[in-house]
Amino acid sequence: MTCDFTEEIASHWTRAQQSIEAARSLCGAGLFDDAASRAYYAAFHAASAALLAHGLTFKKHGAIIGAVNKQFVHPGRVTIETGKWLSWLFELRSVGDYGEIIHVSEDQARLALSRAQKLIETFRKLFNPGSDISE
Repeated sequence: MTCDFTEEIASHWTRAQQSIEAARSLCGAGLFDDAASRAYYAAFHAASAALLAHGLTFKKHGAIIGAVNKQFVHPGRVTIETGKWLSWLFELRSVGDYGEIIHVSEDQARLALSRAQKLIETFRKLFNPGSDISE
């Protein structure tokens, strides 16, 4: 039995695009903690969309990261380095969201933006052929 996740995929894709735009704006405003958080969520939603396009759905962040490694990194569809970026973004988001005295630096926020954008592009390519998700 195949499930149709078209609406959920589209929703995640929209959230990925909105989150990366928010991250850019926040970084430009000097809000680096918040920019890093939004950059992570951009990649998270893009990863969720790619996994859904393959019929896989998860609720927890760790499960999404694990599934990306299992489904895309281990089979060689995504490089190991690129696969590590999602984990790094998750860790940086934790600093941005929960760090008490530690904050995300401007350089870290800009790197997070760059990596999140590349992850969005990578996950976009992993959608099933014929996907009607528009950019």
